[in-house]
Amino acid sequence: MTTRPKTPLLDTVNTPEDLRQLGKDQLRQLSDELRAEMIDAVGQTGGHLGSGLGVVELTTAIHYVFNTPEDKLVWDVGHQCYPHKILTGRRDRIRTLRQGGGLSGFTKRAESEYDPFGAAHSSTSISAALGFAMANKMQGKPGRGIAVIGDGAMSAGMAYEAMNNAEQAGNRLVVILNDNDMSIAPPVGGLSAYLARMVSSSEYLGLRTMASKIAKKLGRRVWGGLEKAEEYARGMATGGTLFEELGFYYVGPIDGHNLEHLIPVLENIRDSEQGPVLIHVVTQKGKGYAPAENSADKYHGVAKFDVVTGEQKKSKGGPPAYQNVFGETLAKLANTDPRICAITAAMPSGTGVDKFAKAHPDKSFDVGIAEQHGVTFAAGLAAQGMRPFAAIYSTFLQRAYDQVVHDVAIQNLPVRFAIDRAGLVGADGCTHAGSFDVTYLATLPNFVVMAAADEAELAHMTYTAAEYDEGPIAFRYPRGAGTGVAIPEELEKLEIGKGRIVREGSKVAILSLGARLEEAKKAADLLEAKGLSTTVADMRFAKPLDTALIEKLMRSHDVVVTVEEGAVGGLGAHILTFASDEGLTDSGLKVRTMRLPDIFQDHDDPAKQYDEAGLNAPHIVDTVLNALRHNSAGVEEARA
Repeated sequence: MTTRPKTPLLDTVNTPEDLRQLGKDQLRQLSDELRAEMIDAVGQTGGHLGSGLGVVELTTAIHYVFNTPEDKLVWDVGHQCYPHKILTGRRDRIRTLRQGGGLSGFTKRAESEYDPFGAAHSSTSISAALGFAMANKMQGKPGRGIAVIGDGAMSAGMAYEAMNNAEQAGNRLVVILNDNDMSIAPPVGGLSAYLARMVSSSEYLGLRTMASKIAKKLGRRVWGGLEKAEEYARGMATGGTLFEELGFYYVGPIDGHNLEHLIPVLENIRDSEQGPVLIHVVTQKGKGYAPAENSADKYHGVAKFDVVTGEQKKSKGGPPAYQNVFGETLAKLANTDPRICAITAAMPSGTGVDKFAKAHPDKSFDVGIAEQHGVTFAAGLAAQGMRPFAAIYSTFLQRAYDQVVHDVAIQNLPVRFAIDRAGLVGADGCTHAGSFDVTYLATLPNFVVMAAADEAELAHMTYTAAEYDEGPIAFRYPRGAGTGVAIPEELEKLEIGKGRIVREGSKVAILSLGARLEEAKKAADLLEAKGLSTTVADMRFAKPLDTALIEKLMRSHDVVVTVEEGAVGGLGAHILTFASDEGLTDSGLKVRTMRLPDIFQDHDDPAKQYDEAGLNAPHIVDTVLNALRHNSAGVEEARA
């Protein structure tokens, strides 16, 4: 007998309202179709795969049970939101993920009413969901705040700060802990599923409420004792004592892929007056796609790939990635310097610390998503004579700025900051761009701030930082592959606050900081073709400035242009301040600063982002020519 193929369900679902018209017995088929759609889409675009595969059933269940968008659903970090986007009216654009003009790889308020809160940095969801819940409560409006937070994000103190403040929200706040890695709970099976349904049921909660009223009438001491006894009894059975101590009613653990277990529990919580509630859901990252399930990182982030084989279409060969240059250089330095150690905040491979850790496992520390702790931990290590390197993305270091100021800079402790992902980062967009680190570090007393123009410079700066014990020092470098220059065996200890001339000229001076140096050299070629003799300087340091070099170039050239891949307030601002203080512009010298625009740039190909930012060679040339057109002595030469 031939089995008739099932009618596709995903084609009938454009919004969660459509989803709620389905029967519960249809949700398994819908989830399977949703998973297949996501795999096919990410195969064409690349992006975060494993995390989204792990929450397909959970996403389906949440939108089926709760009244989104009236109930505000907040995804922590947001890289698991692709199934959510498919179910909330964006399936027709899902193959534009992370492409220029397409969907963001994270939740984004401007995209949909179903994205009530933008994300991309970890551990913010509970605070945001609490805000939604309390706003609705104060305004007398319906609607809950629902936060979905991963076990990794629970390593950040902000999550616990929010939970400690959540009691007033009552049943308007639901926190779903998506446990896909840490195994913080007993094994999930029939017993735990039964317990979860039981303790979330209206019968249990009603009996619990009635018993509490009776106990309260018997006196505070009796009530307190019974409450603690019940709490710890459930905690012993389910593992939720920690969350109960923070004021949450704990339910779980539940198999996050078993809709027959998941749906009844969510319905019980939706219909109860108990709260705030934490539902502990256990999922498998990469679920339902064998190549992801079998991969060490569960295909967390992937390039475009063949859906059938799982083979990723990554480019082969070419220069090494900057983070690997850093990690390998640091590992070599630590072979002869036992004081060197490395700290990362849940990004060992992204920062290159994994390379260091292979060689020096006892001197490598992954503190989890806890940048604040990581920076102060490094300060303690430095105070005790170690040479710690805190390897943190520029955008994530922003989270620890108070610690950078108070625990490192004020105490003048020699913490070395290896700042990855400096500048624009392509598909991850504005939430991950390293736009502000020069501005927020170079303003601090005691700090030294460097920027690497290529991978050889990065190796030299890593060595320089290792040898520098006079105070905090930072060096920044971009995402992706280097320029292809050879890294010398013998590394150079750079003189602090000294730049270098890479090309001599007489009319125009381009002062570059960081990885725009190649574009500056291209611009110099174009200007030379127009008869404009051009000097190119790699400043190396944003702080301290090479004031002697700056003064020399300003006194000997007609136009000075600064170029950097950072926000206003960086190198250009510091040079202008110095020039103003010294009266270097009084003679009519034309000074122009080129930097990132005062906007948050959307995701796109990095080359296109820098075009939009106006920081490629043709833009440098135009800046020079426009400056000369305002200089009567240079008009004719500019026209030429």
